[in-house]
Amino acid sequence: MRNPTGDADESALEELLSRPTHAVVEALGTLEGDILVLGAGGKMGPSLARLARRASDAAPVGVRRRVIAVSRYPLGATRDALERDGVDTIAADLLDPAAIAGLPDAPNVVYMVGQKFGTTNDAPRTWAINALLPGLVAQRFSRSNIVAFSTGNVYPLSPASGEGPSETDATGPIGEYACSALARERVLEFCSVRQRTPMVLLRLNYAVEPRYGVLRDLADRIQAGEPVDLGMAKVNLIWQRDANAVALRALAHCAVPPLVLNVTGHPAHPVRWLAEQLGDRLGKTPRFEGVEAQTALLSDATRMIELFGEPDLGIAEMLDVVADWVRRGGRSLGKPTHFEEREGRF
Repeated sequence: MRNPTGDADESALEELLSRPTHAVVEALGTLEGDILVLGAGGKMGPSLARLARRASDAAPVGVRRRVIAVSRYPLGATRDALERDGVDTIAADLLDPAAIAGLPDAPNVVYMVGQKFGTTNDAPRTWAINALLPGLVAQRFSRSNIVAFSTGNVYPLSPASGEGPSETDATGPIGEYACSALARERVLEFCSVRQRTPMVLLRLNYAVEPRYGVLRDLADRIQAGEPVDLGMAKVNLIWQRDANAVALRALAHCAVPPLVLNVTGHPAHPVRWLAEQLGDRLGKTPRFEGVEAQTALLSDATRMIELFGEPDLGIAEMLDVVADWVRRGGRSLGKPTHFEEREGRF
């Protein structure tokens, strides 16, 4: 991820985030039909679309398929870059029913649309995006396999000494965003059973890459000399490409009712330890504030690991990559995770 001048190289990072593993190549080599990615312009969507394109092209039998990335594309550069990399794009506002009706049919749909931040100031829009829109999409693509991103925020805080809730444990969302995320799941579950639409629901918690994520949040605070809040004592982390790889491989596991998967790393790591590790790599001593609570937002990834194996990138490598990126002045997406929020206000 370095260019000849030694600066952070974003094109090399994009290549790394979309480099297909053997398992993804094998999965997409046997998958039939086009892949439609809805909400592809967000933090994870561009690299997922590229990963799907590259894995399809790398399949031994030479799979011919369209990978179609749909987004509003407020930044035209994202759309142009995807087109250059062989991904077809469609600009659409999915809250417009006519736009949904006009989308091409596809046997495989990855649903990445969601709103978290801004909920406190505009809760109705969050509920429309997270609860109304999934039903409209599920009705439009009732004959497709649908893999839909959800969030670990549907769970309550659990003991920081444990592994966190599994998919069979009770949900307990805190705050309007988390409640709307659970509503998204319930609407999709209803449509799956009523229409016999195979689905997988992915409860993600938290994806990491150098431009955003919990590690970037911590690194930025350490670099700026700002204190790290210890209230959320532990977090689960997964490298972004590993999370996207699970999403694409999950297309072969869609079921009625939906298969639910916690998508995250294992085990959870103490925030204090993560900050200290980043501080060592950045040559700075982190400052702390607050006291570690006895509960945290955690998820048990056992089922995901049983299906797909351990994530490819471990925590030491994630720390190395993020610290190196920050040290070299690599760009931030400017989208903090607010992982320390314990009251559900986003």
